[in-house]
Amino acid sequence: MLRPSVLRLLKRTGASRLSLLEDFGPRYYGSGSLSARDDASDARAYFTTPIFYVNAAPHIGHLYSALLADALCRHRRLRSPSTAATRFSTGTDEHGLKIQQAAATAGLAPTELCDRVSEQFQQLFQEAGISCTDFIRTTEARHRMAVQQFWGVLKSRGLLYKGLYEGWYCASDECFLPEAKVTWQPGPSGDSFPVSLESGHPVSWTKEENYIFRLSQFREPLQRWLRGNPQAITPEPFHHVVLQWLDEELPDLSVSRRSSHLHWGIPVPGDDSQTIYVWLDALVNYLTVIGYPNAEFKSWWPATSHIIGKDILKFHAIYWPAFLLGAGMSPPQRIYVHSHWTVCGQKMSKSLGNVVDPRTCLNRYTVDGFRYFLLRQGVPNWDCDYYDEKVVKLLNSELADALGGLLNRCTAKRINPSETYPAFCTNCFPSEPGLVGPSVRAQAEDYALVSAVATLPKQVADHYDNFQIYKALEAVSSCVRQTNGFVQRHAPWKLNWESPVDAPWLGTVLHVALECLRVFGTLLQPVTPSLADKLLSRLGVSASERSLGELYFLPRFYGHPCPFEGRRLGPETGVLFPKLDQSRTWVVKAHRT
Repeated sequence: MLRPSVLRLLKRTGASRLSLLEDFGPRYYGSGSLSARDDASDARAYFTTPIFYVNAAPHIGHLYSALLADALCRHRRLRSPSTAATRFSTGTDEHGLKIQQAAATAGLAPTELCDRVSEQFQQLFQEAGISCTDFIRTTEARHRMAVQQFWGVLKSRGLLYKGLYEGWYCASDECFLPEAKVTWQPGPSGDSFPVSLESGHPVSWTKEENYIFRLSQFREPLQRWLRGNPQAITPEPFHHVVLQWLDEELPDLSVSRRSSHLHWGIPVPGDDSQTIYVWLDALVNYLTVIGYPNAEFKSWWPATSHIIGKDILKFHAIYWPAFLLGAGMSPPQRIYVHSHWTVCGQKMSKSLGNVVDPRTCLNRYTVDGFRYFLLRQGVPNWDCDYYDEKVVKLLNSELADALGGLLNRCTAKRINPSETYPAFCTNCFPSEPGLVGPSVRAQAEDYALVSAVATLPKQVADHYDNFQIYKALEAVSSCVRQTNGFVQRHAPWKLNWESPVDAPWLGTVLHVALECLRVFGTLLQPVTPSLADKLLSRLGVSASERSLGELYFLPRFYGHPCPFEGRRLGPETGVLFPKLDQSRTWVVKAHRT
């Protein structure tokens, strides 16, 4: 016979008794075992960030790109624990007119500027826990060899020709622009000057003999690639934008500059009067890292996921796939695109003095705290706004109070004096909801919690696959709130271990809450690795029990033994996440190069 509370739940949700029972069937035992999902456990995956320009110090937008790639890679490693199955590269783009001009303005040699700023990126990523397997600099000899080899392949396939290029060039964006993409805007003196319609950066008219890539030949192949692979570019609106671009004329592309004008770059093989276009140079870094031109690179390409900002979408979604197709290679498997960060509603700008220094934020909010904020609040589809009060409010609410408070409650000596994983009592919490008996204490809402947490690993994995890490964290946060509600509802601090009536239910409440915490800790590892380690260590979860393949949630509920039952908790690790002082908030400014 079903309890009235369960009948009310069925009526409220519109579910049938059968469907509710199915939610607790054996299929959810080990629902977190995702290592053999869509991909084989030994399949290789290669994640990349853009390589970042060294004309200025890193800001939170750069860190956000790196964190997205880091979280995707870490989650993949949880599914396929073999580190040999994943690679993750980032680095710095150190050639081009923009770098040449920035060095001259700073009174530095280009190599000196590159060394200085590249080191800043490396320090930032190390401090932020970016788990890259390679940090590439385009000034390295291995990269120069790869670029010149790639150039030679394009030339041997008849895709490069020398011709007179005449048109607009934007040094800030390092790109050529057709007339339709240029507009005129009034200057301070009243005279108009030309700027890029997309970026607003100044452009200049260029006329010179360059090498030109037959980009126009690839309009239809690119359209076929994208239409045949609807997930090639994610989120979908960016996929749609690229297809719209391809509906327009696709002119051939200048892929070199006169060396007398641009000397800071890689020379065209066999023609020192020309320097290879910085974007062709930069994009080849994704091949350099995996060993191109040696045969080993083929074991990693095209199982590649590029994580990029929307401002460089055209280079990665049109130019780069065209170059690859021209060289007889496949386009990358996925291109994940994210939007930008504003500060208090304004675009970050040196002139406004509102560029946020990520290293200051890491120090102020902790590494895990700032990682969590950027990935929890950042929505790839649209620009996201940063201000300090928002960071403090989110971290205090979700990490310090909700998650940290839950862990403290369930491990406190007053409630859990034996400091163990208590036993789960199937009489108090039977696997079939709605049973009535003298020992049954579980309520309809408790079954809803078990169902939510049991399905959480798959839900989170689906969000990662769809490049919606913010939704994955939202789902985890929702379950944390549900678990706090479960603990609050049954108030274990009011139950007595000495009572033969209370003790089995008290142990069960703590057992369920600790199991939920174990799931949360496992799923948070890609985003907050140190905090998750602290949480799982406190629960006594060993390093070999932290992969998704080992994430068997609440096995006693499904009639299976639980390896944690009766196990001692780990040593006291202190406050899980420190409460932040809301009164100390300010907009942080970037340090100077």
